[in-house]
Amino acid sequence: MPELLPFSTALRERSSAAHSGSEHAGFMADLMRGEGTREDYVALVAQHWFIYEALESAASRMAADPVAATFISDKLTRLPALEADLEFLIGADWREQITPLPTTERYVTRIREVGATWAGGFVAHHYTRYLGDLSGGLFIGKLMARRFGFETNGIGFYIFGDIADPGEFKERYRAQLDAAPWDEAEQQRVIDEVLVAYRFNTDLFTDLAAAKAAANASVVA
Repeated sequence: MPELLPFSTALRERSSAAHSGSEHAGFMADLMRGEGTREDYVALVAQHWFIYEALESAASRMAADPVAATFISDKLTRLPALEADLEFLIGADWREQITPLPTTERYVTRIREVGATWAGGFVAHHYTRYLGDLSGGLFIGKLMARRFGFETNGIGFYIFGDIADPGEFKERYRAQLDAAPWDEAEQQRVIDEVLVAYRFNTDLFTDLAAAKAAANASVVA
């Protein structure tokens, strides 16, 4: 009889194709290759603010849930760093300068929905964002710093000053996933929600590319 995979391993394997597809979406691929502009990066940071505002608001609500609470850590909080980045990148009036794209609005609605009613769904979005931030996100931050001449201002979102060892933190997080009291059906629901989260990410990059194309077209016109 084959040995059952730990849930965290099954989750990673089942979502790897969606993760890769999101990473290599055109807008993000261009930014990573150095073909994107500073304005492209700012546009991405702006959308992140809406997403993390919803996620961290949900974390405040879910802190009383015995399962969800094990995954919530102040060390992961990104909103203050995003707000400092936006003030640096856009100016003191950054709140008046940013608006959510259609996919971001749907993404935020989904996070708020599961973050109010379903611990497993909240954890799915929490996992997708923060473990990604502690993996490829650290590399993205360094790449953007080199590309646009940032030091810490502008890339604070990617700096986890309170996490000395991201690898160890991720391993502990995966152990918490394995220990979550979910039966097979609930584990499948969580995996499905992680796939939903990756789809939102991929669709957001499509939206960002479309918004850029529309802005360029209006300048030409």
